[in-house]
Amino acid sequence: MQAGTMSRTAKGRVAAPPRLEGPAQAVCEEVAKLPGVSVQAHWQIGSQTLVNGTDFYVGEDELGHVHLDGEAHIPVGRQLAAVVIAAGLARKFPWSREFVVVDTQDVARAVWVFGLRRAQIDGAAHDALCERVAERA
Repeated sequence: MQAGTMSRTAKGRVAAPPRLEGPAQAVCEEVAKLPGVSVQAHWQIGSQTLVNGTDFYVGEDELGHVHLDGEAHIPVGRQLAAVVIAAGLARKFPWSREFVVVDTQDVARAVWVFGLRRAQIDGAAHDALCERVAERA
C-alpha cells in the first residue's frame, strides 16, 4: 500500500458517492471506468457522516479522491510525485509529499494522472511510469 494512504477497510462505512459539479463529475465518471475501480463517498476528516467528495479504490489500495470543490488528490508516492509536478501535470499537496493535487477543470489531465496511479497499483515500474510522464509533458 502506498505510504500516506488508508486501506478501503480503514476508511470505515461505505456509502454512495455524491454527484459532483461539472468537470469534477466528468472526472469521477471516467475514473470509475478504470479496471477494478470501486467508488464510494469520501468522508470529511474525522467523520463518517459528512461527505466531502468521492473516493476511488482498487481492492484495498487507494487510487485517490475528488473533493466537492473539484480538487483531486492522488497518492503516487514521493518519487513519482516529484516527476509529475516537475512535468507540470500536477502540483504539490501541502500536507504530504506522497500525494499530488490535480484540478479537475482539465478533465483529460486529471483522468490521465488517475490512470498513472492505476498503472502503479498494477505494478508498473517507476522508470516506465516516468517515461509515461515524459511523453505526456
